[in-house]
Amino acid sequence: MDYSSIELSVTGHVAHLVLNRPDRANVINAETSRELLAAAIECDENPDIRAVLIRANGPMFCGGGDLKTFVKRGDDLPAYLKETTTYLHGAVSRLTRQSAPVVCAVHGFAAGGGFSLAISGDLVLASQSAKFTMAYTKAGLTPDGSSTYFLPRLVGLRRALDLALTNRVLSADEAVEWGLASRVVSDDDLVSEAEKLAASLAQGATCALGTAKRLLHGGFGESLETQMEMETRAIADSVRTHDGREGILAFVEKRRPAFTGS
Repeated sequence: MDYSSIELSVTGHVAHLVLNRPDRANVINAETSRELLAAAIECDENPDIRAVLIRANGPMFCGGGDLKTFVKRGDDLPAYLKETTTYLHGAVSRLTRQSAPVVCAVHGFAAGGGFSLAISGDLVLASQSAKFTMAYTKAGLTPDGSSTYFLPRLVGLRRALDLALTNRVLSADEAVEWGLASRVVSDDDLVSEAEKLAASLAQGATCALGTAKRLLHGGFGESLETQMEMETRAIADSVRTHDGREGILAFVEKRRPAFTGS
């Protein structure tokens, strides 16, 4: 697929998904959402991709929804938003459910839909100058993009309500303290550090990483006994894979494992 709102390339088993509307603060419209879904499906379907790095061109990660376009849609706006969120939500779902870990590198503002996209990553690196804000209710809108799912799980209901109702802006350090970001790096080192992290994950046991993701996401809705049974089945299945057996053998032989993602 030819992309215009994003860029997608694969290097060394890492998919580089880059938001590419820098002149518009990388705001999200239906076209961007559609391209994000197509890219997410490509990342999910390509066995050569073993990690995904999401970042953005320009001075801002993502300013949220394309409100100027929203105004132009007039009475058609509700239908347009249903289309836009359907694509966006499909993209977040594919990226979350796939085995390849997702690293988000956030700089500048992550607001609205950009906030939602950022916190949906498995690991989130924030530049020192990054800012996080929901911003939805400030514009008379309600949250989308998965934030009402991930946010209370990451920070708890009380803090989630604080962010959603007051549109409080969190610094990078506060985002880490609250649990929205994994760690803070310098502005100059953000891309290189995110690339190193994604490359490291891409050399890991992809099937095991993906199963760990699914177990952690699913654990909130299961009983203790059901979750432990799922853990039992998962670890038993893991030793049926090449990487599971290679990992054990490498540990016993005191060498670095050579994972293949299979």
